[in-house]
Amino acid sequence: MRSYTNKLSLFAFLLLAFYSCKKDETPVTPAAQTVAQIVFTSDIHYGDDRMFRGAKVNADVVNNAFVNQINRVPAATFPSDGGLNAGKAVGVIDELIITGDMTTKQVVGPPSVQSASLSWGQFDEAFIKGITLKNGAGQNTGFWFTPGNHDVSNAIGIWYPMNPLTDPNAMVNIYNMMLSPVNPLTNSTYSYPTDKINYSKDIVGVHCMFINIWPDSVARIWMESDLTKVSSTTPVILFAHDPPDIEAKHLTNPNGDHGINATDKFENVVAEVFKDGTGYKGTSTIEQKNLVAFLQAHKNIKAFFHGHDNYNQFYTYTGPDNTISLPVFRVDSPMKGQISGPEAPDGIGDETKLSFQVIVIDGTAKKITVRECLWNTTGAASPLVWGISSTISLN
Repeated sequence: MRSYTNKLSLFAFLLLAFYSCKKDETPVTPAAQTVAQIVFTSDIHYGDDRMFRGAKVNADVVNNAFVNQINRVPAATFPSDGGLNAGKAVGVIDELIITGDMTTKQVVGPPSVQSASLSWGQFDEAFIKGITLKNGAGQNTGFWFTPGNHDVSNAIGIWYPMNPLTDPNAMVNIYNMMLSPVNPLTNSTYSYPTDKINYSKDIVGVHCMFINIWPDSVARIWMESDLTKVSSTTPVILFAHDPPDIEAKHLTNPNGDHGINATDKFENVVAEVFKDGTGYKGTSTIEQKNLVAFLQAHKNIKAFFHGHDNYNQFYTYTGPDNTISLPVFRVDSPMKGQISGPEAPDGIGDETKLSFQVIVIDGTAKKITVRECLWNTTGAASPLVWGISSTISLN
């Protein structure tokens, strides 16, 4: 009996040793990592079209090519530029961040633009199902989305004709994916005034806040509450669709019943009522001053990432009175582009300048490196080419 028991004990010991070895061989989980690598882009604009590789094509063609290039990032090597992970193989991408405009306003033409539902379906097929990136644990890369003004306008309407008049499908899908409500929203239950897409995620010790369009006074109530959950020494990064110097027309109409109409032409995609005058082409000075005051009260907010203006730029936001110095990173669009696309002066743009960004965050050193990645320099056979880069401290 003792011999049998000893054999069982030996078997149990060997089994435990085997599983202990197997555990040591498993990949490091994202929670244990101190460095994270992120692909960042914006303004995908399904429903739109542009000149691309010698022909006028729809967004599905462009974005399929774009996703193929994003999927090649792990095989690339970072440039020897002195930034984080310089000269090393990329290897993994932990997160993919897109700051809105997955859809294009479903306007009645010419040219007519397809519905938000059709556009979201194409986005889902190409990006959500088509991205093959993996994180450091060998799991699928995390997706983190915010809405853009086109996504919101499709949901709430705008002052010129659209077909259908409203379609909240993109907003509903982003909300459900990012906030994971107990009772998922549907197109019929969605309400923009209450169903704002604000959430946060800690990435290697850096608190990332994802904001519904722009950090206005309504969003800042949520931000104040969220920031109470992190230390004042924890670095914070903001991701939003609009830049710090928000366009007046995106704010809420200050006139009459504050509605969306063809006379005032405000789009009401941000809850903040415009306070600087009555015209939609005004300058958002008061709104920016209030944002600056918030940033000054939360000095651990160290960087701001956004889309909307559709070109790559690393710059410093100083506010209307030059009282702040916040590093800001503007990212290009695969479909539009003030340099790479149809928003350029010639109406076509230089598509060799099409780019996205690769972000490296070191949570221990409290540094971040942002690199521009050019993805269409020579057409279909384009290698990934590194552009400008910037490294900043998060201390």
